[in-house]
Amino acid sequence: MRARISQHVASIVLLLMASLPCFAAEVAVLRNGFSIKHERREIVGELTRLYVTPDGSSFIDVPTVEIEHFEAAPPEPAQDPASGPDSKPGKLRPAPVAKPAGFPPRPVDLSQVVNEASGRYRLDPDLVNSVIKAESDFKVRAVSPKGAQGLMQLMPGTAAQLGVPNAFDPAANVDGGTRYLRELLERYNFDLVKALAAYNAGTHRVEQFGGVPPYYETRAYVAKIVKDFNKKKIAQGKAAAKPKSNVAQTKSAPTKSNAAKNDAKNAARTTVASAQGK
Repeated sequence: MRARISQHVASIVLLLMASLPCFAAEVAVLRNGFSIKHERREIVGELTRLYVTPDGSSFIDVPTVEIEHFEAAPPEPAQDPASGPDSKPGKLRPAPVAKPAGFPPRPVDLSQVVNEASGRYRLDPDLVNSVIKAESDFKVRAVSPKGAQGLMQLMPGTAAQLGVPNAFDPAANVDGGTRYLRELLERYNFDLVKALAAYNAGTHRVEQFGGVPPYYETRAYVAKIVKDFNKKKIAQGKAAAKPKSNVAQTKSAPTKSNAAKNDAKNAARTTVASAQGK
């Protein structure tokens, strides 16, 4: 009982904090470990709208329950003088397995590729999938007008720096793109918005403008990925809560109803066995 009251009080405090106007840059720390720097915020229904630009032209909607707390934004790091338009994070490591040029010799399980790369670089596979969806819509041979290639749309120069000899090899491409995304998150202290903006527009643009650059393409790109990622997390939360409800209903249902359900399950098993030729 005491734990429930504490949780309730914590939720009320968070809602009150989120509803207060913010007059200086601050960071929303999310329950999934990411953070989003913003200039101000406001409550819109069950969402907290985080304005990531001073003029309010770009914002991200995040479910309020997914925000753990708010804190003051750290000072901006000084720009590296050596960084240029094509510069990338310096701690690049070669891909674990070099793939030969051309198509893979056999079909690749993209879900497995994403899970393995996400595990190597400690990222949520749902985030990587959201980036792939925004970048290439899961098309292995996608090529952008600017020359970006593959699932996570690596530019040839970036692919070379990441140790990806063939950008159309799904495993090598996703490995390189996921590693680069992880390094961008580390570079920007896990500020998800900045990392995504840098993935799209380059680190030099993010540092030039002190955040998301004023480009419609980049702002729409960041918003699309965050929205898709949050949508997956909300769906997973609902799915996790659903079985508990079903268990409760089963226990309280009459015996006759349970028998009918068992008959339906047996019929379903028979149908599946027939379809499989058993």
